[in-house]
Amino acid sequence: TLGRHLARRLAEVGAREVFTVPGDFNLTLLDELEAEQPSGGGVRLVGCCNELNAAYAADGYNLPVICIVGGPNSNDYGSNRILHHTIGIPDFTQELRCFQNVTCYQAVVNNLEDAHEQIDTAISTALKESKPVYISISCNLPSIPHPTFSRHPVPFFLSPRLSNQMNLEAAVETAAAFLNKSVKPVLVGGPKMRVAKACEAFVELADEHHSRFIGTYWGAVSTPFCAEIVESADAYLFAGPIFNDYSSVGYSLLLKKEKAIIVQPDRVVIGNGPAFGCVLMKDFLHALATRLKKNTAAYDNYSRIFVPQGEPLSSEPGEPLRVNILFKHIQKMLSGSSAVIAETGDSWFNCQKLKLPEGCGYEFQMQYGSIGWSVGATLGYAQAAKDKRVISFIGDGSFQVTAQEVSTMLRWEQNNIIFLINNGGYTIEVEIHDGPNRGGTEEGN
Repeated sequence: TLGRHLARRLAEVGAREVFTVPGDFNLTLLDELEAEQPSGGGVRLVGCCNELNAAYAADGYNLPVICIVGGPNSNDYGSNRILHHTIGIPDFTQELRCFQNVTCYQAVVNNLEDAHEQIDTAISTALKESKPVYISISCNLPSIPHPTFSRHPVPFFLSPRLSNQMNLEAAVETAAAFLNKSVKPVLVGGPKMRVAKACEAFVELADEHHSRFIGTYWGAVSTPFCAEIVESADAYLFAGPIFNDYSSVGYSLLLKKEKAIIVQPDRVVIGNGPAFGCVLMKDFLHALATRLKKNTAAYDNYSRIFVPQGEPLSSEPGEPLRVNILFKHIQKMLSGSSAVIAETGDSWFNCQKLKLPEGCGYEFQMQYGSIGWSVGATLGYAQAAKDKRVISFIGDGSFQVTAQEVSTMLRWEQNNIIFLINNGGYTIEVEIHDGPNRGGTEEGN
């Protein structure tokens, strides 16, 4: 059937679990997905409390996200009927139009003839682009067989993306000359390295595994002494950066374009030019590693100015728990089998000070900055990474947005640890712009 074929395709690309919320348009689809059990090459359904939480869980589990919804009965298209779960007009495209702005491909499956092709195209596009896709399936179709849904579908195959060899060689040659003539270059890894599957190539380029790591470069809130070294360098290579208002601390970074090599997933820009397209980041970093001269000048400068952080003052008996004392103990909890999830807000800054053991996961949502994201993401991450103990840090304001999903964690017997920081509610907003106190106590308003 259509539904069971979809389950097999999802499992084939690594999505062994589907985070679900039942509704009358998707009930038959859920039955068909559930009938295709993981042991038989299918999926497991993880029921969530609402759609927002399910989406956050999928985000924590498996990027990119594939959003699947139940759509109107295929016989209702063009009938001029008004249906529930719509805005009350006979045009059923309003949801599709919403998703067109936030997904890279949309499939509206309202007939069986091309359903196979639409589903395969949607899933393959998500994998190739590393961006979310939308699949709508008419509510009357999931349980219907069709010849294209063979019991054992043709295995999924994606042709690998390749660099333009001429551009790759030119980019590497130009970048190597740029960096080899510099006195104190630095490397900065950004969030798009994972999308580009280039993390290992970046470590290879650095010729070490964290031994010369000097911290997080984040403008004015960088790790101590890190910003001074980066911004005083005469050349910097940024691999997969996103320079938004958050990561640039209000565009306050003291960087000069002419000193920078910016490496994006499929493009390299050196200084004010030239730019090289059709060059994959992992290929570029791998090739560059063989052409660079070793240069530890920036790290040597860091070593000269670095002052180790002191121990926080001990708490007196009966004194309220302080953040620095709390995180001193949390630091000792971390191991390679841990994963840290930091909620949007002050948990960003507290968790950024943690030193992660090799293998310890770390996730936070810098680009969109949705408060409440971490609760669902904790559920999803823990379902995917059974070998990790997920430790989450969530403020009380964020937690109340998505708190219901703790019940799902309990139902699935997850062993997550959630540090719920009661700091008076929405502290990150207070730091940006405080409002009047409209009742309640100072501690709990």
